Amino acid sequence: MEKQSSFVWSDSAEPHKQRTKEIIKQHPEIRSLIGRNPYTFLIILFCVSLQIVLAYFLKDQSWWLVFGAAYLIGAFACHTLFVCIHECAHNLVFKKNYFNTIAGIIANLPMVLPSSVSFKKYHIKHHSFQGVEELDGDMPYHWEARLINNSAIGKVIWLLFYPLFQMLRPARLKEISLFDTWTFVNIIVEVTFIGCMFYFLGIKALIFLLASFFFSVGLHPLGARWIQEHYLTHGHQETKSYYGPLNTVNLNVGYHNEHHDFPSIPWNNLPKLKAIGGEHYDSLHHHTSYTALLFTFLFDKKLSIFSRMARANRGKTKLNDFSPYHVETSKVLLEQELKS
Repeated sequence: MEKQSSFVWSDSAEPHKQRTKEIIKQHPEIRSLIGRNPYTFLIILFCVSLQIVLAYFLKDQSWWLVFGAAYLIGAFACHTLFVCIHECAHNLVFKKNYFNTIAGIIANLPMVLPSSVSFKKYHIKHHSFQGVEELDGDMPYHWEARLINNSAIGKVIWLLFYPLFQMLRPARLKEISLFDTWTFVNIIVEVTFIGCMFYFLGIKALIFLLASFFFSVGLHPLGARWIQEHYLTHGHQETKSYYGPLNTVNLNVGYHNEHHDFPSIPWNNLPKLKAIGGEHYDSLHHHTSYTALLFTFLFDKKLSIFSRMARANRGKTKLNDFSPYHVETSKVLLEQELKS
């Protein structure tokens, strides 16, 4: 099969805002789902503690047990922490922004690479400017897509080292500041934590944490989440949800269309959103198995890193707009939509 050489192009703006307006007009009761879930912080504390305890017990174990535990347990804990960081990025845990930032930094601790603060910065732009390459850090580089394309071996390598590819993408986003005070705080805290883990528990404990993180977002059924969210597995529908059993441990992160439509609704209310606006979501393509999706992506020659929708149309959103990422702003927007 001939290799793809470019992303699929769209002349329209990101697709979620219009559906949000339609759902709001039909179901104003959705306003009650907007808010915060401070109990998410307890999940952060549990998963961070779990990873530290596991690292302690694995510090003198065989390597196969270290990697086995990372794949079967640590990956799930790390992925849950990543979802918690995502909630903190949308200020859906605490009322004060800086409390959410601190909670994200704590969730970042066992993930080795300091990414929480940077993720918040770039993820917010991903919502407003989905598919706009100079603003959407979720879009692969052209060279990245050409390098991997539709090769099964290439896609295995891409998923295995996905965090490294993702770390390179912010350098492309020239309109967004790469560093700020909180970024340096995140780095300092993470380096200190990792230094303590290495000093007190040794290299195997550190490798367990690192392997857990790489498995959680890479070559693992959980890594198929990145394909589920925005890769064109079903025609030109550029956002898809996952309605499978792993939503239970992944804090409903699979409800991705729902999240993009209403990013100020916390994870525990996303199933309620789907139930209310079911007529808008039931007709959309979705996934029910991360494992099936992982193998489909790896071996289907029709799918490549180029299987993404790209655009230049930024819509009416300005670069520094907060909407719809802060809870208070979203409430105002909903009231405006209901009056219009």
